[in-house]
Amino acid sequence: MMQQAGRLIVAMLLAGFASLPLSLAGPAFAQAKPGLQDMLFDDPDAPVAGNPRGDITIVAFLDYNCPFCRRSTADLDRYVASDPNIRVVYKDWPILAPSSVVAARVALAAKWQDKYVEVHNALMRMKGRPATQNEINQAVHAAGADIDRLNRDLEAHADEIAALLKRNLAEADALQLEGTPVFLIGPFKEPQALDFEGFKQVVSDARDYLKSKPAAGAGK
Repeated sequence: MMQQAGRLIVAMLLAGFASLPLSLAGPAFAQAKPGLQDMLFDDPDAPVAGNPRGDITIVAFLDYNCPFCRRSTADLDRYVASDPNIRVVYKDWPILAPSSVVAARVALAAKWQDKYVEVHNALMRMKGRPATQNEINQAVHAAGADIDRLNRDLEAHADEIAALLKRNLAEADALQLEGTPVFLIGPFKEPQALDFEGFKQVVSDARDYLKSKPAAGAGK
């Protein structure tokens, strides 16, 4: 039964889910820019971890095929677990390979069974570059997701997932991001992999900055 469910994911995704464009330009920039801050920090469909009322938000633009994203994920999780006032907003930004789009859609579909973080972390532990469909399926199984439910949600919420990925891509374009990972931490943009101490230092700097300039957007 597990193998059959895995094959369903393959069939659905390869049938067309991987056709999402890997970049947006022109009108997408204009549409994203007016409400960019709200969409970056408060998109109601974006997965969120940590403390939803945290005083510092980390917005993470990541690709599952990015080795630096994979390297930072465990340190980000460890840091968030150590600091009860951090909120994390995940921005799946699949730009490196078709399987990046496949993995992003699978992770986002897991939201509907409250398994996004588990699937996200399992996908970030993949070794292949680019990841294969088999590796993606194995990661979903390892995360303990209900595969039948995931398949249903991939189909039922296909339009919502596609729309969220397009918004993420438009936001990255509006910010002129050039690659993954990128972490927006309070008022700071960190276009690089960070380890535990790196997250700790930038969060400390963000808190100091926001204390000195409350009008700069406290909490974000």
